[in-house]
Amino acid sequence: MADIFLICVIVVGFFLLSIVGLYFVVKYQHPDDKNDAYIPKLVVLLGFVLAGGTVFLLPLDVANNSNFAGCEGFNTAVCGGLNMVLFWDIIYWLIPAWVFILIPFCIFYYEADDGMLMAGTSVGAKPKSKLKEALCYESFVVAIFGLIFAMTYLFMNSTSIPVRDLTGPEFAAGPLYTITEEYNSTFSASQLSNMQPEDVAILNANTINFELSTIELSINPATFYAGLMAWLGWFLFACFGGIGMAALPLDLILAFVNRPHHMDAVEFAEAQRSLRDRVNELVNVGELLKIEQEENAQKYDKMGWREKRKAMAEEKKTWIKFKQAVYLMEEDAEEFANCTANYRNYNPLIPIFSLLGGIVALIISLCWVLQIILYMLPTPPVTPFLNQYFRWFESWFNLLGVLSVAVFSFYLLICAVKGCFKFGLRFLFFQVHPMKVNKTYMSSFLFNIGLVLLCALPVVQFSASAFQDYARYTTVNQTFNVQLYYLKFFGWFWRSKIFEYALLVILLLTCVYLGCKPKDTSGGKDSISLRDRLRARVSG
Repeated sequence: MADIFLICVIVVGFFLLSIVGLYFVVKYQHPDDKNDAYIPKLVVLLGFVLAGGTVFLLPLDVANNSNFAGCEGFNTAVCGGLNMVLFWDIIYWLIPAWVFILIPFCIFYYEADDGMLMAGTSVGAKPKSKLKEALCYESFVVAIFGLIFAMTYLFMNSTSIPVRDLTGPEFAAGPLYTITEEYNSTFSASQLSNMQPEDVAILNANTINFELSTIELSINPATFYAGLMAWLGWFLFACFGGIGMAALPLDLILAFVNRPHHMDAVEFAEAQRSLRDRVNELVNVGELLKIEQEENAQKYDKMGWREKRKAMAEEKKTWIKFKQAVYLMEEDAEEFANCTANYRNYNPLIPIFSLLGGIVALIISLCWVLQIILYMLPTPPVTPFLNQYFRWFESWFNLLGVLSVAVFSFYLLICAVKGCFKFGLRFLFFQVHPMKVNKTYMSSFLFNIGLVLLCALPVVQFSASAFQDYARYTTVNQTFNVQLYYLKFFGWFWRSKIFEYALLVILLLTCVYLGCKPKDTSGGKDSISLRDRLRARVSG
């Protein structure tokens, strides 16, 4: 029978995740989306619940198994009684459905609704045509990734698990025990007798083959797709997670250091003039971009395929640079307002909480670095480190260790989002999607939820490996650290610890880079250089 307390935890957790997700959607949505885009909002809300539930399922798995190996085999009083295999299988199917079906469809439909899809071909389109267009593009996405998923499962679904042979005496040579049948005709561990000297003699008579052999098994589709999604997500998580673990503490501390202060007349005049000049330059850049876009639309028909692709890539890069400059200018304008017009209404507790959050984030990041260096990379580990502390926490309060696992795991998801945003601001590989109060379009919501869902399973796998001593009897440990760990092709990356090394190296490089350039800056010189390049291209 399932533990009533764990059932209550699931219900309360789902309720809290729904409330927090609804708060973010309502608080951060752009006014243009206030009475619109209901289906994307629902997808974002449920995606947030799914991502949070995926991460929080790991500590629930720990609590359910209660550090007892028999929980997977039979129902005992010390176990939670939850079918964690079913829980995880549901998660393994829902994440690909959200990432490759629901989120892309909502993006296509939302972009068509904004008249942005395919360079404005959907402007003035009727709802039926927008739905048809979104379904058309979505069917292409499903066909591509469905083919990839089917082919990889067909040829790579076998896992070779190492085993050690144990040879014992015949079964008849062992002692016999009589188990008294209980009134309800069910078996429980309490019916088993304590080990007797005869049992010890049987154990001593066993012979062990110290040479490992392997047993090859085919894993089920849900488990395989969990491994495939984790492998794909690791490329994002290793990059953005490493950047975010360094950037998040620094930005929170800098928010306190650079908190608003009252300006005198000279400072006010200089800041106002600087902002005014940047606004004027960005207006000029925007007009030049519009002119260039109109001219390029006529030139593209006369270009070859390769030349056209190069020109479109250059145009896209320029737009990203322009949007980056606009975003940073808006950030500086907001800071200027907090130092002047909004100075009396500014909450002084905000920078204090930022400082406290930065210190906590710094401690958690340092703990993760030490856990990687001391436990995950060496063979054998130097020390269990956090595993040992989690068990120590449980000596104070039974669920304190479980809650600590939840905090450390969810922190990694936050770092992944932070790292993606920081990377997008510093380098122009893709458009940034910041989350701003009352300024976030639904496309940014969908992008960030998709990123979080892609990183959710790598975070679970990373946490299960980092806390393998503490969570050794969990269902997810048997999945990621046994079945998928020895999976054909994909398992090599995890056995070689490629992603852990990449995460650590990127984190350390980010620390050095942010130590040299801690602040995101895009001053007037960037706007002027962008304007001059555009003028040269337009005139040419």
